[in-house]
Amino acid sequence: MEPSESHRLVIADDHPLFRGALREAVSGLFDRVDIAEAGSFDEIADLLERSGDVDLILLDLAMPGVRGFSGLMYLRAQYPSVPVIVVSANDDPAAIRRCMEFGASGFIPKTVGIEAMRSAIARILKGGVWTPPDVDLHGGSDVEMADLMTRLSNLTPQQVRVLMMLSEGLLNKQIAFQLSVSEATVKAHVSAILQKLGVESRTQAVIAAAKIEVGHWPQGAVAES
Repeated sequence: MEPSESHRLVIADDHPLFRGALREAVSGLFDRVDIAEAGSFDEIADLLERSGDVDLILLDLAMPGVRGFSGLMYLRAQYPSVPVIVVSANDDPAAIRRCMEFGASGFIPKTVGIEAMRSAIARILKGGVWTPPDVDLHGGSDVEMADLMTRLSNLTPQQVRVLMMLSEGLLNKQIAFQLSVSEATVKAHVSAILQKLGVESRTQAVIAAAKIEVGHWPQGAVAES
């Protein structure tokens, strides 16, 4: 990297020790770098709402407030110009492919060493992409899964957040309170989500989202119209 350049990064992981390891890795790349840390999805959103002038986000998939790929989906929709690197303990090839399909600029397994992390981050900041070299990014999703991912990608940032909250079984009034909007607005978002996903109920919407990564999106949802 150019020594004179200054960068602003966000490290989002709920484990303080790993955030520290990432901070050490990226600090060694720059003479001047401002690193903000977030331990939950709400903290990420607050950081970016206060200042969207961020050069890179390092995102763990599994952290409070996030289900499956929902955090990545939200960030790519809300901040399309900010590259996101997923840094995850889950190095399953299918998960890596899905991260890249949802717009990640790279995927770094938590098992790689600091020098490999630095090399990957440097490449991405220069406009490139990075994934583990042994992963085939063109391995096949079936047609149904590809269609579902396209539908999920069409959700607006706020609709992604509503779907995340639906997956936690929250009522409309609870979602409205957390997002500081009216219940009527939440109902409008839910209706739009159902239409875009091609389903008839909020429960079906959560189950559809669960298909992209079984085990991350809860299968139950409140049957509220």
